[in-house]
Amino acid sequence: MLPAVASAPTVSAFESTFANWNPYVSTDKSPAPDISVVLPVYNEEACIAGVLDELFTVLDAKLGRPYEVLAVDDGSSDRTPELLRAQAARRTNLRILRLVPNAGQSAAFCAGFRAARGRIVVTLDADGQNDPADIPAMVARIGDTVDCCCGYRARRMDTASKRWGSRLANAVRNRALGEQIIDTGCSVKAFKAEFVRTLQPWDGLHRFFASFVAMQGGRIVQIPVNHRPRSAGTSKYTNWRRLRKTIRDLKGVAWLKSRTRRCEVMEEPRG
Repeated sequence: MLPAVASAPTVSAFESTFANWNPYVSTDKSPAPDISVVLPVYNEEACIAGVLDELFTVLDAKLGRPYEVLAVDDGSSDRTPELLRAQAARRTNLRILRLVPNAGQSAAFCAGFRAARGRIVVTLDADGQNDPADIPAMVARIGDTVDCCCGYRARRMDTASKRWGSRLANAVRNRALGEQIIDTGCSVKAFKAEFVRTLQPWDGLHRFFASFVAMQGGRIVQIPVNHRPRSAGTSKYTNWRRLRKTIRDLKGVAWLKSRTRRCEVMEEPRG
């Protein structure tokens, strides 16, 4: 009688997406832009065309530097892929990446980071609540003394439960990590590319981008950004649905931060 064969362990969508991950290498041979804007997209057929139209209009008028936009489709099951392809047909600096299967916001951001060609990477949500008019000011802060600029929603246009939930989560997070990040849930951020391009992908990472920049010795500033009501589509998450995972992740990041050591490395001259 043959021995029983153990069943294969269940693999999550995130794990299957990144189990054999290799850094993405673009085949685009055109000169690299200064700025890469990474936009995770999941089932946003109701608003993605308008979001991209506004984004390109603002950047063309106000950024004043070469840029690209990477729309990372996180395995959408609606008309989002079709609408993205229609947009890409009109815009040579719009690149479309697609995750199969749906793997979450962190996976989408990491895919965009590794594919980005710009020296500065900007992150933005695709639901229309972030204002692309804030991008030029954030990019302008990145320089010799600043490696990451985090936006915070000075006047958040969300339900009371989301506002209070985020306020509590930010307070707990900052106390546990010894940080002073005002609004970790705000996706409007700008980074020097080298601080995010090689981040190890894991589900929930996007809530701790600033922490990992700081652990690498990065210097962070924060500025207020505009926030708008969602004009179309529906939110893909709730505070309570992500609470348990966030607490577990917070413990892990706190441990990693406590074990992180930084030092200067100096090579002795010969002779």
